[in-house]
Amino acid sequence: MNNKNEWPLWEVFIRSKAGLDHKHAGSLHAADEKMAIENARDVYTRRQEGVSIWVVESKHIHASDPDESGSLYDPANDKIYRHPTFYNLPEEVKYM
Repeated sequence: MNNKNEWPLWEVFIRSKAGLDHKHAGSLHAADEKMAIENARDVYTRRQEGVSIWVVESKHIHASDPDESGSLYDPANDKIYRHPTFYNLPEEVKYM
């Protein structure tokens, strides 16, 4: 925080009634995690769209650089055993 009077930025993730995973809904400023959850509820679930809310202070989220995605994911491309096409499945196993 640059200014002592600024509240930290929080990222909000909502799990909808239909889904099992949380999706990023947006960001908001709040003094602490309790206020962040309450504000997220008021802002992002006004029509009862969610059953669960996660909030994470933005400074704790670290992401890879999209410009470096080639070098980041290249090592996985040479591991053919990670792909299911490498294995021969028996006839009894269907729809896998």
